[in-house]
Amino acid sequence: MKNSTSYLNQIAIVLHRPQIPENIGAVARAAANMGLSRLLLVSPKNCDLTRVLKTATLSAVDLVENMEFFSDLPTALQSFSYIVGTTARTGGQRRQLQTPREIAAKLVPICRENTAAMLFGPEDRGLTNAQLRYCHSVVTIPTSTFSSLNLAQAVMIVCYELRLAAVPPADRFIPRLATRRELDGMYEHLKETFLKINFINTENPDYWMQNVRRFFSRVGLQARDVKIIRGICRQIDWYTKRTVEDLGQLEDE
Repeated sequence: MKNSTSYLNQIAIVLHRPQIPENIGAVARAAANMGLSRLLLVSPKNCDLTRVLKTATLSAVDLVENMEFFSDLPTALQSFSYIVGTTARTGGQRRQLQTPREIAAKLVPICRENTAAMLFGPEDRGLTNAQLRYCHSVVTIPTSTFSSLNLAQAVMIVCYELRLAAVPPADRFIPRLATRRELDGMYEHLKETFLKINFINTENPDYWMQNVRRFFSRVGLQARDVKIIRGICRQIDWYTKRTVEDLGQLEDE
């Protein structure tokens, strides 16, 4: 049975006619950082490996050395069961668009039994409508008024969302919460302390303590929190007792 991260090995990044070697290297680095291991180049304009490796860095050397090259898009895509195109342009024939997060949530389950491709167009003009017809889905990255992103930036955003969707969140550690007994003891201690310092009305202290209980219920106290609060109460008790004793000594004098 595959683990969740192995689904990422089923997804390839496909660059159609990339123009700048440094962009290819930066794409390789982004893909490697997020755990994707396949990079396909279709008719690259310039693939000077010296320049590619400058931006790929050591982390992506293996991915660069194993890049797959194709002369045309149909051949490059023919082995994939699901293809996702990318675009910065909207409207016209590009209305059924999804965000990277939406497509990642859809794509990862598909890749349990299938291979998929994330297709990116040339830096200067992106994918044409004809090229997007090869795709099962089309994704766009929501931006502000300026929609153009660097190729490697776009790849990183998409790969990041794919990794989030593929890797389950780690089990969150939850410290031991205070028991009912510990809370009741704390509230009783607080009430006695508040009465000593005239913080609550002595005629109906339980009524005034309701607000205190509501406050701490919203916080969700842990066992160690209760110990800290009771320690503060003990310190207040000690201080008030000492103050009373000091005043008594002054009166005797």
